[in-house]
Amino acid sequence: MTVIGILGAGQAGSTLARVSIAAGYDVVLANSRGPETLAGLVARLGPRTRAASAVDAAAAADFAVTAFPYAPGDRLPVAELAGKVVIDNNNHMVWRDGVLPEVEAGLKTVHELRQEQLPTSKVVKAFTHVQFHERSTIRTPEDALPALVRLARPAGAPDRRALVVSSDHPDAVELVTRYYDDLGFDAVDNSPLSESWRSAPGTPMWRHHVDGQSREQLVANLRSAERPPG
Repeated sequence: MTVIGILGAGQAGSTLARVSIAAGYDVVLANSRGPETLAGLVARLGPRTRAASAVDAAAAADFAVTAFPYAPGDRLPVAELAGKVVIDNNNHMVWRDGVLPEVEAGLKTVHELRQEQLPTSKVVKAFTHVQFHERSTIRTPEDALPALVRLARPAGAPDRRALVVSSDHPDAVELVTRYYDDLGFDAVDNSPLSESWRSAPGTPMWRHHVDGQSREQLVANLRSAERPPG
């Protein structure tokens, strides 16, 4: 059985764990405070989940997720993640993360910086424009579900939504495409990582992050993005 190591057990990490388990994956969760602090969450998620240190979660994983914002001083389990696909679901928010000069100047994307932190891993940008929480305006009971749950549809459904995947590694794109499909979404490849600014906050596709968009809409919105001047 495929094991996902999720580093970060906040809203994004815990929600992704929940839907992954439902899709047949096993999950090892880690956070910055230690596995003992995750006992309640693990109990709620059930027997296909366990808690571990970040190092042990990375070592156990077939592929991993970094479910926390990028910071230049992040200490990551580089050796344990060597050769593995690492999904990075962070978005750079200046108000939260501070100014990153290379990103602000348009020289690099935040996901390229994450790849530099994990030089022997295969970093892939994914799950960055789907909400891991309820809809801000609750219109129906379904709106109380995280969008990752609310928007999921079976393959071939006429209203299936699509999500972006970007990487410098084709096999990482293939893995995430299968993973998206298992969770109920189509994939649109927007590689390499240097092009991942097209799905950043403020771009045309980002305006649809609450209720999603079809594959065709997503492709068109990615193409129409204009990079802000550095």
